[in-house]
Amino acid sequence: MIYLDHNATTPMDRRVLGAMLPYLENEWGNPSSPYRFAARARLAVERARHKIAECSGCRPEEIIFTSSGTESDNLAVRGTAYALGSRGRHIVTTAIEHHAVLNTCRALEKDGFRVTYLPVDHSGAVRIEELERSLTAETVLVTVMHANNETGVLQPVREIAALVKRRGIPFHTDAVQTAGKMPYPVCGLGADLISLSGHKLYGPKGAAALFVRETTPMSPILTGGMQEKGRRAGTENVAGIVGLAHAFSLSASLAEEEYKRLETLRDRFEQRVLASIPSAKINGAGAPRIPNTTNISFDSVDGESIVLGLDLEGVCASTGSACSTGDPEPSHVLLAMGLSSKEAQGSIRISLGRESDEKGMDAAFEALSRTVVRLRSISSV
Repeated sequence: MIYLDHNATTPMDRRVLGAMLPYLENEWGNPSSPYRFAARARLAVERARHKIAECSGCRPEEIIFTSSGTESDNLAVRGTAYALGSRGRHIVTTAIEHHAVLNTCRALEKDGFRVTYLPVDHSGAVRIEELERSLTAETVLVTVMHANNETGVLQPVREIAALVKRRGIPFHTDAVQTAGKMPYPVCGLGADLISLSGHKLYGPKGAAALFVRETTPMSPILTGGMQEKGRRAGTENVAGIVGLAHAFSLSASLAEEEYKRLETLRDRFEQRVLASIPSAKINGAGAPRIPNTTNISFDSVDGESIVLGLDLEGVCASTGSACSTGDPEPSHVLLAMGLSSKEAQGSIRISLGRESDEKGMDAAFEALSRTVVRLRSISSV
């Protein structure tokens, strides 16, 4: 198998599993209980919090543990909107966000909030001047993802953070696809709230985090106990949290080396596709991108059919977000970038990872070339 869908999920690093095992087998106490056995679990959670904070460039008390990137996005968007709802009821986001943000914003519209969905240019990037024009005295949150999960296009989050800070507006960014892939701490982006997820960086599913700057108002969205200082109720997933921290630390230590390696592999693959497969187009090629991601459109062929054909050849790829699998509608991201419905439906996403190498990428290219040629020959009959 040649696995090229790392933006959907990643295999767990064996070192991460090794760090988790003691908390699955022996140290299974509830961190909120008062006795020494439980205190060891509580200590593990706090050590994990410190480790993530150190890698992220923030303070331990600014890290909240959650169950997923989706929950982190919900807590950031809903929690901030509800906390500041008496000050204003306007939110600014983009048309290309992950559904965890988009659907949360749509739900808030039903609660009386007004949401501005900013367009993007043909390369998939938000224009700062349009964002600035959208801000009003009623704006209580701006949420713009760091890197798009389908195209890999990076948004100008540092510039956005500086702009909204001058206006006193909290800024959230979904960094699920960039944490551990970029050679700098995520808290250096300047955002007030940052979503992270373990299974995107060789950690466990079911473990994630939200950075919340100490001065940022935020209401809890789960009612229950006082875990996470009352900000996120529910018994802590100790083993998952330990694994998340270990995965985050390992990814941070490898980020610079992997960035260059994956970018070289990705660019070489793209060059071969453009040179050898007629009517292929790289979506987002004109903008800065994370190094492991390419989104490619093919004329006269369906993306879902390409993915199924690749699967028959042992190559795992996708048409976009795993959360949208089964949705017959074209990608909202590609449509927002100006692609036609036909172009969007003829697109696939390939996302590389640690086990990706030149040999595997060459084999994937050959499989892709054969698949596209075969499908085009069928469609022309």
